[in-house]
Amino acid sequence: MQIKQYTEDAVSLLRKLIATPSTSRDEKTAADIMEQEMQRLKLDTHREANNVWAVGKHYDSHKPTLLLNAHIDTVRPVASWTRDPYKPELDGDTLYGLGSNDCGGGLVSLLQTFRYLDEHGCAYYNIVYLASAEEEVSGKDGISRAIPLLPHIDVAIVGEPTGMQPAVAEKGLMVLDLTAHGKSGHAARGEGVNALYKALDDLVWIRDYRFKRISPHLGATVMNATVINAGTQHNVVPDVCNIVVDVRTNELYTNEEVYQFINENTQCECKARSFRLHSSSIDMEHPLVRRLVDMGKQPFGSPTLSDQALMPWQSLKLGPGNSARSHSADEYIRISEIEDAISTYIQLTVKK
Repeated sequence: MQIKQYTEDAVSLLRKLIATPSTSRDEKTAADIMEQEMQRLKLDTHREANNVWAVGKHYDSHKPTLLLNAHIDTVRPVASWTRDPYKPELDGDTLYGLGSNDCGGGLVSLLQTFRYLDEHGCAYYNIVYLASAEEEVSGKDGISRAIPLLPHIDVAIVGEPTGMQPAVAEKGLMVLDLTAHGKSGHAARGEGVNALYKALDDLVWIRDYRFKRISPHLGATVMNATVINAGTQHNVVPDVCNIVVDVRTNELYTNEEVYQFINENTQCECKARSFRLHSSSIDMEHPLVRRLVDMGKQPFGSPTLSDQALMPWQSLKLGPGNSARSHSADEYIRISEIEDAISTYIQLTVKK
């Protein structure tokens, strides 16, 4: 089958998905569509909750296994859409619709790639395709629920929009809740211990500290105080000040390590909401990376989070579209981008 036909089939499926609301934790209908399409293609299809996957029929336990992954959920449409976000509109080479870029283009392109490899075989890898749920919220019923049921995976390609340039590292995320405790009192008499003032030194340290280990692809680990709450009224000295800190880790630190360091250098009570969203990366000497470089691709580091954060194996992001279009009004993907993605994925996995 020619790439043109694969592209037509991919776009047809993508239009169905755009027309199907599938915000995170509400993806059942979209998962049904994916399952039905994969069964129609006679793939070895499996499902757990709203995660749907297939295992290549040429599976050989002596080969490493490559996972092709993209997600089916979307964010909610923002108010500034000028089009119907659930109406797939084709204007020349451009297909508009919520989830078209993030990450419907990668989702349908990787499915067509898996279809090709399932039919023709892949000399280097076993192939597994996974359409995962709840990516936008890193939900417990998303890829984390599917991972224990998959065959052993050695490496993954995640179809997030990267302009088909390989994102070889991705920043992790950790959210901290800092609490400064004081003592309430009457503001007019200067009584009590002001929790806001107790928090000031920690806020200055968070603003000014620079982490020492700099990643060649992701730059520095950074932290920002993003929310602060204290006080009840103007004449009461606040006894509690709560601060939310957003921490973006590079691959040279674990979330647990950064948490421990921040805890040791601040006076506030410090709690991490979760450690599970780690930074991810792939060895620059990995055959997939070396092949992509030989194809003229430019590796880079991605600041945005994906299901890579939950994968216990090496991975890279490589997908059609542009990350800047994601979560924006009038989101779109170009048909030519999907065609190029299918061709590139096949070239990457089939040829030396």
